[in-house]
Amino acid sequence: MIQRMQPLPLPLEGITVVAVEQAVAAPFATRQLADLGARVVKVERIDGGDFARGYDTAAAGLASHFVWCNRGKESVALDLKDPRGLDVVRRLVADADVFVQNLAQGAAARLGLDAATLCAAHPRLIAVDISGYGASGPYADKRAYDMLVQCEAGLVSVTGTPEQPVKAGIPAADIAAAMYAFSGVLAALVRRGTTGRGGPVEVSMLESLAEWMGHPLHHAMHGGTPPARTGLAHAVIAPYDAYPTADGGRVLLSVQNDREWRRLAQQVLDEPELADDPAYATNAARVENRERTDALVAKALGMLGTDEAVARLEGAGIACARLRDLREVAEHPQLAARDRWREVGSPVGPLRALLPPITLPGGEEARMGAVPRLGEHTGTVLRSLGMTDADVAELLRDGVVR
Repeated sequence: MIQRMQPLPLPLEGITVVAVEQAVAAPFATRQLADLGARVVKVERIDGGDFARGYDTAAAGLASHFVWCNRGKESVALDLKDPRGLDVVRRLVADADVFVQNLAQGAAARLGLDAATLCAAHPRLIAVDISGYGASGPYADKRAYDMLVQCEAGLVSVTGTPEQPVKAGIPAADIAAAMYAFSGVLAALVRRGTTGRGGPVEVSMLESLAEWMGHPLHHAMHGGTPPARTGLAHAVIAPYDAYPTADGGRVLLSVQNDREWRRLAQQVLDEPELADDPAYATNAARVENRERTDALVAKALGMLGTDEAVARLEGAGIACARLRDLREVAEHPQLAARDRWREVGSPVGPLRALLPPITLPGGEEARMGAVPRLGEHTGTVLRSLGMTDADVAELLRDGVVR
């Protein structure tokens, strides 16, 4: 008889995270920790909370950024300018494994919540400081929002068309910093497991995004020229672009070598003579004759519906993709086939959300907890610190907590 194995627990079960966080970078990092089983206590301002709560009302009345970055957390609303509110955070940190903050430069230090101060007091604590540009240097005190950092890191310089640089359509600098903070916490937890010591973790948005710029940066630094902005086209490969189809769709295809060009010419363009035509037979020739090459492909795909175009390209072994809008992504057949959608609770009812991309077969599924309302867990958390109902009522009355 085969004995069914119990699923492995989530890897961060038993880990407690305290986060004084706002916007995207820190909240997205701590959401990863919550999904993997950590208890995350989110400390928010009493006057409106994390300002990302007010970015929009697109998610059934809630802010889309907040819903994305804050599921599975306990919201505690405190006035950190009041010594009693700050004392609550310090008591929470004393029993925590991880502390994360992304306040304005210098704000955490003024409160005594910077990584160096906290780690000196709590040797096992892992304390993460997320900043825009780092704690030192001429940009240390400079305001850092995602699009500003995209500009400073050069991402905007390589994104867009020859005529117009554009920012990325997602908060790339925030996400980069969040994922390095997340992986930094995991690395520090492993080190603590072998040494018994925690320690500071520093992450800046600029340094995170500059690392992601590695290919164009190295290309430019080591003797090449910066890659040209080419929209959806590839700067040094042709054909590699998006082409309209007969039913109003667009299909992007990529021909990576001359064998693929031969197949494209024979099986999709229905012009087999182009396979050996000196104007198109090599990638160098196709790049030199990019306009003519693109025109040939556009003419052929423009006579096909999107489904037929994709089928013809795939049948010829040509890499291709549909240009989907966000509504189409929400119904993507691959995500549906792999059962990647779940519902999470929220103050406005259940909302669809994607499972995190880290899958641990044989273990429990990611814990996708509810999106909290502001201060939803304040009373419960305060009582877990030993406060009485009278203590909590006094703090509520005095406006120290919400």
